Amino acid sequence: MKKILLLFLGFVVGFNTSQAQQAYYFPNESFDPSITSPKDFLGYEIGDWHTRYDRLVSYFEHLAQSSPMANLQVIGYTNQLRPLVVLSISNPSNIQNLETIRQEQIKLADPSLPLPDVNSMPAIINLAYSVHGNEPSGGEAAILTAYWLIASTSPLAEEIRNHAIVFIDPAINPDGRDRHTNWANMHKGNPPVANSLDREHNEIWPSGRVNHYWFDLNRDWLPLAQIELQHKLNWYHQWYPNVVGDFHEMGTNSTYFFEPTKPFSSENPVVPRKNYEDINNKFAMYFAKSLDDIGSLYWTKEVFDNSYPGYGSTYPDIQGGLGIVFEQGSSRGHIQESQRGDITFAFTIRNQLKISLATLEAGVRERVYMHRYLREFFETAVSEGSKDKFKSYVFGDLYDDSKNQLFLKLLMDHQIKVYENTRDVTVNGKTFSKDKSWVVPTNQAQYRMVRSMFEKVTDFADSVFYDASAWTMALAYGIPYEGQATPTTGKELTALPERTAEFPANDAYVAYLVDWSDYFAPKFLHHLQSNGVHVEVTSLPFTAATESGSRLFPAGSLVIPPAFQQMNHEQLRQILQAAATHSEQKIYGTKTGLSQSGIDLGSNNISALRVPKVLMLIGQGTSQYEAGEIWHLLDTKVGMPITKMDVSLFSRVNLYDFNTLILPSGNYAMLSAAQVNHLKDWLNRGGTILSLRQSSLWLQSSDITKEEFVQGESKQSDFIPFASRRDAAGAQNIGGNIYTASLDLTHPLAFGYRYEQLPVYRNSTIFMKPSKNPSNTPVRYTNNPLLGGYVSAQNLEKVKQSGSVIVSNVGQGRVIHFIDNPNFRGTWFGTNKLFLNAIFLGDKF
Repeated sequence: MKKILLLFLGFVVGFNTSQAQQAYYFPNESFDPSITSPKDFLGYEIGDWHTRYDRLVSYFEHLAQSSPMANLQVIGYTNQLRPLVVLSISNPSNIQNLETIRQEQIKLADPSLPLPDVNSMPAIINLAYSVHGNEPSGGEAAILTAYWLIASTSPLAEEIRNHAIVFIDPAINPDGRDRHTNWANMHKGNPPVANSLDREHNEIWPSGRVNHYWFDLNRDWLPLAQIELQHKLNWYHQWYPNVVGDFHEMGTNSTYFFEPTKPFSSENPVVPRKNYEDINNKFAMYFAKSLDDIGSLYWTKEVFDNSYPGYGSTYPDIQGGLGIVFEQGSSRGHIQESQRGDITFAFTIRNQLKISLATLEAGVRERVYMHRYLREFFETAVSEGSKDKFKSYVFGDLYDDSKNQLFLKLLMDHQIKVYENTRDVTVNGKTFSKDKSWVVPTNQAQYRMVRSMFEKVTDFADSVFYDASAWTMALAYGIPYEGQATPTTGKELTALPERTAEFPANDAYVAYLVDWSDYFAPKFLHHLQSNGVHVEVTSLPFTAATESGSRLFPAGSLVIPPAFQQMNHEQLRQILQAAATHSEQKIYGTKTGLSQSGIDLGSNNISALRVPKVLMLIGQGTSQYEAGEIWHLLDTKVGMPITKMDVSLFSRVNLYDFNTLILPSGNYAMLSAAQVNHLKDWLNRGGTILSLRQSSLWLQSSDITKEEFVQGESKQSDFIPFASRRDAAGAQNIGGNIYTASLDLTHPLAFGYRYEQLPVYRNSTIFMKPSKNPSNTPVRYTNNPLLGGYVSAQNLEKVKQSGSVIVSNVGQGRVIHFIDNPNFRGTWFGTNKLFLNAIFLGDKF
């Protein structure tokens, strides 16, 4: 009875006295007094405050300086220049020989090499915390775990130090973590307030969950859009950890979740069954015991999934390790009411700490097994790859060198072997030029990642998904590709192909010409416009005599006439050359305005481009993810500043200072009638609105646009068991699918595209009918659109009747409805140009 009472008191109040907290986290433990405890270093007990990231790093630096058992490595920096650190802990001998140990470990991932002596190799264990910055208990547990591992005199700590290299990521998302840390600390009451309505428990927009660019980093292991995961993955492939712990938080009324996840339906199809049916269950016994020992409740095999390769708990599964997601019911502050009583920050930290230590124990006790599994994983990958009906995938865009380069980098970052294509080939009607295409063999150690990049999956064991059900990266990049029965013949790429900007020699040109087909053409255009260069665009194709011969310039090509500039010719050339170098574009010069075919350069079908003046509404009620994707796109792919204004400030803005307004998904009902009228007036006078998903619903309800939606009743049985109600509803969601859409290549929105069909990403159940104006649906679905992912039969029918991008004419202005997100997770390079065309060419609609 006394033990039960103590456990209950620990849950409710978190043992707030210093003496009690020491016993609370580490009962019956003794520590090396020469190692400074977290309390003595920070000045407070872990759990009394949220620890700022700089203080966390300082403590790790102190441990590395104080003990020969620790080494701190900076693997990169965030956008806000916080260091991304990894603390290595082991016995002194191992720490002194990390490189030798690393070289042995990576041999396991290469089946062509002899198997090392796995019996003598230490386990490689990576504990990764706070990828979501407002899930703070993990970062605090990282501090306690590091202290225990170095200072504890227990036999278990000694065993782990002798038989493992432990790598601790205290926060994968330092920028978001500090955003939440400061919020929780500055709103902490004395005594703390448990009421869930208290400001401490309700962050403002954007939340600490996301990084600097408002991205969810736990979705970025596959696309690598963000700098934090780019550094993390580079580190990961230097070690191939056997075990990766991925620590999260969930709703306050929940207990604790650890794997296994829901069988079959939530599992990735390329991961061997052994991972799910054997290893996960083996490790789960350690986790259960650790929480049983302190009386904490938990659950398994529900809700969370392991399917999407971009999770921090799934990617290791596709690299021969065991990735494990852990979810702790969150206090989201220092104390918060829950259905089981008030939950304290200290309580959440203790659970994460106990699971951290259990992960280390399991990793060490099962190390030989996990080493053998790592080698077996890559051996079976090669074997399965050799039996694939496709011996290789050939890919490449004939017209877009930049996109080719971006996709090649993605493949190589994931350690996928890529080879030169030595011959021109045509596969399934697609032509691949030998100098503009490459080959990925299926017979390779990273075969399972190859499948993740190229396979289209439409058959599933379940109809309910926690996140995306499709992630084919070749489709996201819009790269033409095909599987073929032909094996690889060329040389393996060891570095990205070198590219150089092409610029004509100095001469008396009537115009400089640039094809708009390249991904970074908008970056080039912005550079020119920001330097005062007058630029025009053609709406019809023409063939010009250039300094390098006759060349076709399709609709959307840029025309820069020297005669209409407010600068001399030499100044113009300097700006052009700098822009071309900056964006790796090819510039051509022509000495005559008379085209060899098509329109001439003085045609009325060539018109001046306006300089975009862009305002994006953000803030409470809008999607931080979509806003961040847009901000990131314009920052990193165009170099273009964008005004991000909180919607609460709308009454202060003069819309006539801008010509383009972006509305990320959201409900803008907070705008007053007068503000809506101001928006309508601006739009009628020639403004351009880019509306994403749910914001189009608001525009309709506000009588700004007058489009129609696809109607249709969901067909379901008259009876659904109460226990199945969530699954029945979930089956009607569209968590993330890929579809084929048809492009109107003559429409300005499609300028720069050369292929009539385009993969698009959909993750909503908004179905807008094609415009009644037959020319105003430039992107519409094909008759058989599904390329990848799960969709119910009734929703698929609605998709077929819908438009993907629809233009609404409003007076002299226009609204461009993006029903499908063209910038999803910073990785849909294939549809980015639709969005950028809307910004740069919106008035041409």
